[in-house]
This record gives sequence, structure tokens and C-alpha cells, in this order.
Amino acid sequence: MAPQADDRQARIRQLLRISGQAGAHVRGGHVSSGHEGLDAALGGGLGRGQLHELFAADREDPAGAAGFAAMLCRRLGRACIWLREARAETRLQLFGPGLSGIGLDPQQLLLGVLPDADAVLRAGADVLRCPDVGVAVIELWRNPRNLGLTATRRFQLAAEASGVTALLLRLEAEPSASAAATRWSVRSVASRPLEGNAPGRPAIELDLLKHRGGGRGRWRLEWDRDTARFHDLDGSALPGAVVPLPADRPVADVFPMRKAG
Repeated sequence: MAPQADDRQARIRQLLRISGQAGAHVRGGHVSSGHEGLDAALGGGLGRGQLHELFAADREDPAGAAGFAAMLCRRLGRACIWLREARAETRLQLFGPGLSGIGLDPQQLLLGVLPDADAVLRAGADVLRCPDVGVAVIELWRNPRNLGLTATRRFQLAAEASGVTALLLRLEAEPSASAAATRWSVRSVASRPLEGNAPGRPAIELDLLKHRGGGRGRWRLEWDRDTARFHDLDGSALPGAVVPLPADRPVADVFPMRKAG
């Protein structure tokens, strides 16, 4: 590995120590979602040390996919590094209190803001080689010229070698050939009201478009932040499934959106 890359990884480890997140994490295996049907389709749960692609089903609804990424970070546990472009702040803002509403402690998340998509990809490659990281969210809008089958294969190999789980968050892009272990399409849906017409738990519709193990499906799920588990939104599973967002806030309050000027 080039000395420059070593220096960058040393800086990553230093930042993790400063934030109190340094240390070994569980490698390999599967992490249960808490939802029986979803876990069955995945062969036991989401694979650690793998690359997973998350797409927004609707370009006008990037918050649903971002919310799902945050829920997976919470479920996977350990330190999370979230990488994004500087201009992303004009489209989708990460909101600390909203992340807490999902159950993801902002203190466990290191946010890296890079000048452009190419810089995000380079930083993502470095982060995925650092075994002190638990989860890396690599947020990209549209289709960077340097992201393709070869690049995603490198991400997958790096994730397997280090044990870091990679979430490639694609917010204005169409799925194409990649080396990802799973591919998801995510859409926000209305929450189920709680007693007294109180705001319901965060809810999403989730499509599993690709799984190397062969599972597919669609689910409508809600997220329980207290137990960090997914449950059926309406009690009746579809021939697949769907997912929900924070119970006490609408998705837009968790990931506020603004249009670029």
C-alpha cells in the first residue's frame, strides 16, 4: 500500500480514537434485521464485511434511502464513517436530533465532506481498508465516471479483507452492473399512527433487487428505534417486504431536504 494511503488510514484511526470509537469489531457473519422474512431472504441477515448498494426508488425522496442507511448503521453497530460531497448539503442534510430519533448516536458517526464524487470514492477506498471502522456509508449522487464494475469489485474485496461493512448510497442513479452483495431500492411510506393519533414509527418500502444468495422480496416495514429492529408496518407481509423510518418524526425531519439554488 502506498505511504500516502498509510498516512490517510493512520489519520482515520486517530479520528476514531479521538471520538472514542477505536477498537476491534465483530468480523464476518450476518446481522439480523429483527424481521424473520427479511432475514430469511438474506440467508440469516445482512452480511458483514460486504458491499451493499442502497438506491432511492424516487429521486424526489432521497431521505428514505438515507434513513435506511442510518438504520443499518445502528443495527450493525460500532463506528460509522459517512462520506459525502460538499454540495450534498444543499440537497439532503443530516440532522443530529433526527439521527438520534432513529437510535443512531451522532457521537458514533464521523462525517467526511469531500469536494466531489471522485474524492468520495478515493476516501471510501481508504476507509474500507481500515479494520477499526465498523460501517462506511459512501454517499453518491448520480453516476460518477469512475464508479463501475471494477471499482465496486475493489470495494467488495477491501470490505471482505478488513471486515468493514460498506453501504454504497446512490440517491440519483439507476442500478447497473456492480460487485455488490445486495442491492436495495428504498421508498418512504406513511407511518402507522400510534395511540392517540401520535406520530408513528419511521416507515419505508424496501425492495431487495439483488442478492448473491438468490433471495428477493419486497417488504413494508417500520423501524423500532428502542430495539433497533424492523417489523411489518401493517401486519401483512407482501410477497417480499417494506421498511419504516423514525417513530416520532417524519422522514423529512430526520434528513431535511433543500433544493439547490
